[in-house]
Amino acid sequence: MEYRTQIKKLSLWIFIIPFIAINLCLFISVNYEIFDNTFLTVDQIGRSGPTFPYFDGGVSISRTARTYPTFLIFKPSMFLASALLIMYWIKTNNLINSYQNTENVNNRFKTFGILSAIFLIIHSILLGVKFDYDLYKFFRRFVLLGFIIFEIVAQSLLVIKFYKLKSMIIKDINNYVLTLKIILVSILVVVAIFSLPIVVTSGNVHFKHALEWNYFVGVILFYLLTFLFWKKN
Repeated sequence: MEYRTQIKKLSLWIFIIPFIAINLCLFISVNYEIFDNTFLTVDQIGRSGPTFPYFDGGVSISRTARTYPTFLIFKPSMFLASALLIMYWIKTNNLINSYQNTENVNNRFKTFGILSAIFLIIHSILLGVKFDYDLYKFFRRFVLLGFIIFEIVAQSLLVIKFYKLKSMIIKDINNYVLTLKIILVSILVVVAIFSLPIVVTSGNVHFKHALEWNYFVGVILFYLLTFLFWKKN
């Protein structure tokens, strides 16, 4: 099926683009002195001391990405990744329909997946925009939380669908990767549930930052597994 080839390509780029973007922003933030006295001088807010936030939580993704010049990398990358996500969920929905011999059926994972992409676009637009209003701050957090929730729900529903259709798709998939996808999504759901009480309270800043970096990579890792999941036509 041509859909499988398209989905493999989309999923690989959905992983690569955000992964490179956030880590390039981190590199610029930590090594800001390289860009001093150039037109790419890093904004003071975006500068960070030596840190590897995946372990020590020394800086947030937002801080490394919302100021000049890193927002020139982060925002276009997220916009592109969002567009690819929408295409991914549409084509995956079409692929599932082809296995089930159905047409024009919008599976729930498609709806939640597209919503997650839309929320990521809105979050990227709002990143770095400052308004000293509590309602705006709440809305910005709501958008970010919406992206995470919708994405995890979409991934969970898709994995469940794959498992139900396993007998139909077994010749076209790598069964070991399906197991890895199930484990990954289960971990993301469990971590989200148990970390929620900590995230919504004040304090534990370094833990929240480390969680943010690792969780984001965990979310996009799903798409790297998708690339390995489908066999070549």
